[in-house]
Amino acid sequence: MKKTIIIGLISILILNGFGAVAFSEDSYLQKTDIIFFNKTIVNKEDEHNIFLFEKSNSWINNPGYPLLPNYVKTYEFPFGTTIKNIDVTFSEPSDYFLKNDIVLASRPLTQLNGEKKLFNNNEISYKTDIFPEKEYSFNIGMGINNHNHLLILTIEYNPARYNFKENKVLFSEKINVKISYEPPLKPINFNDEYDMVIIAPKIFEKNIQPLIEHKNSHNVKTFVKTVEDIYSEYEGYDDPEKIKYFIRDALETYGINYVLLIGGMKGQRYNWYVPVRYSHLDDNSDWESSFISDLYYADIYDLGGNFSSWDTNENGVYAEWNKDSKDILDLYPDVCVGRLPCRNNLEVKNMVNKIIKYENKAYGKEWFNKMVVVGGDSAPGYEYYEGEEENKKALEYMQGFEGIRIWASNGNFTGVSDVVKAINGGCGFLFFDGHGNPSTWSTHPPDNNTWITGLSLRDIPKLINIEKLPVAVVGGCHNAQFNVTMLNIIKGILRDGIIDYFRTSDPYGDFWKREWVPECWAWHLVRKIGGGVISIMGYSGLDWFAEGDYNEDDIPDCIQFFSGFANTNFFKNYGVNNYTVLGEAYSQTLKDYITQFPTDWNVSWMDAIQAATILDLKTVEEFVLLGDPSLQIGGYEEKVN
Repeated sequence: MKKTIIIGLISILILNGFGAVAFSEDSYLQKTDIIFFNKTIVNKEDEHNIFLFEKSNSWINNPGYPLLPNYVKTYEFPFGTTIKNIDVTFSEPSDYFLKNDIVLASRPLTQLNGEKKLFNNNEISYKTDIFPEKEYSFNIGMGINNHNHLLILTIEYNPARYNFKENKVLFSEKINVKISYEPPLKPINFNDEYDMVIIAPKIFEKNIQPLIEHKNSHNVKTFVKTVEDIYSEYEGYDDPEKIKYFIRDALETYGINYVLLIGGMKGQRYNWYVPVRYSHLDDNSDWESSFISDLYYADIYDLGGNFSSWDTNENGVYAEWNKDSKDILDLYPDVCVGRLPCRNNLEVKNMVNKIIKYENKAYGKEWFNKMVVVGGDSAPGYEYYEGEEENKKALEYMQGFEGIRIWASNGNFTGVSDVVKAINGGCGFLFFDGHGNPSTWSTHPPDNNTWITGLSLRDIPKLINIEKLPVAVVGGCHNAQFNVTMLNIIKGILRDGIIDYFRTSDPYGDFWKREWVPECWAWHLVRKIGGGVISIMGYSGLDWFAEGDYNEDDIPDCIQFFSGFANTNFFKNYGVNNYTVLGEAYSQTLKDYITQFPTDWNVSWMDAIQAATILDLKTVEEFVLLGDPSLQIGGYEEKVN
């Protein structure tokens, strides 16, 4: 293998109870923290009680368990740091008795072939008298912040804990924190020779050259590496691992920030120009056993600073967590990765042309200052119109943009023609939130289980917005599942027989998953000639979302948890946090999610199901970027020669 940076193992990793490790404190540096909280108890007559405290910034949102606020804080250290010990001491808790039963967290939702499905419908059984059982938990990972490589420690503090037997909350008003750590012997710096590498097959190399020249002209130093060269120069368990070893080498040797994968399936065949890695995370839905996750290529280092294989149990099955097996993942992106899953040279030429024209011509155009949002009632019968609420929050973050609200509730969204007209008018951003499959995006009218189709594969040719191309986000199941092929229909018939394959009585039947379409909805929007979008972020698997406002903070839960948090926070990172490069805004969104909902890897799969931890992991792993990660959103002010 080529040059490797090895960082010491983190000595406290995966310890139940987080007990102290024997060492001499004087030999290590320390970061200390004192955190104070003030309680606010809410007792309501004839209603469930909610316990609140000042400074809380997150919630213990375990479906069917008491809904309690908590406090999540992130501590960042130089890349190469070794955490030696974490010592957290809570003050003696006070008792606060509730008049009524405490409010319980809701169950996340999804749609399976048009039918509403609640997450984890199993009966809840409380294992202990006190919830949560632990006063705190933590997660350690290696990631990036503005191109700076860091060790990221996230601690989830639980100063409020519930006693089931006595219907009271135990609340600690003070926490003392002491983190002992060993910095690297000398700072670990990466070179700054290149900004981006494009990974593609040789067959696409010639048509990629204009994009490389364009990027270099804008001081985004770019080069191409073919998969054929990678396979001959690098070793690995399989082709995706060889590519990932090359990305690590390019990061450490050249200091790259962006990786653009150009290549999808070879036509309708099952093999790939640039292969994918599948996550085998079991969400207990019985709908899919695996899904595409390009985050594999972005998560270069594990939480010890070593190569992140995504197969820590070394059984050849990647990113698995089920009742029998578990791989412990870091997940923080170390580079910004996007993919153009082109299936032929025509698509490569088209995408290169779209990106060049967009970056050279979009700046300062009036159409860019418009944002089209499309939504309705994602879960009829509940308190909010979830899709529209996510749309609203995204628009709040995008100050200065004119919001074009294509909503079922205001009469602006009655069908495909409304969506097509809005997009053809031109906009800088586009946000769909509702339901999907590889061929269609749709939603419901208010409090009505009928469907409104917003856009399907056969409607995309109607888009003639030419060079007025938006950056898009889509909330919906499988809209970005870019491994579909027409061969799946033949495969299904051979496996199940023609009658069983097409049977209508089985809502989980493979035919109704629409995985036999020639390409997925999201990619068709991106590669559309003469219009469509310049890039899109969406889900390669089941998209889970929350409903209601169970914590009664006047913020719909659909934008605080699961896919709604990811969808809306992309717009926050652009509109509020000023991440104007596509891959940086996208990667920061993933980082935000991981730090807001840290994973406790000590628990069992069933406990992770009960806590909905599995859905947090799935949301991050399946949220893919189909686009150029180095894209300057809104184009360049002027060309640099």
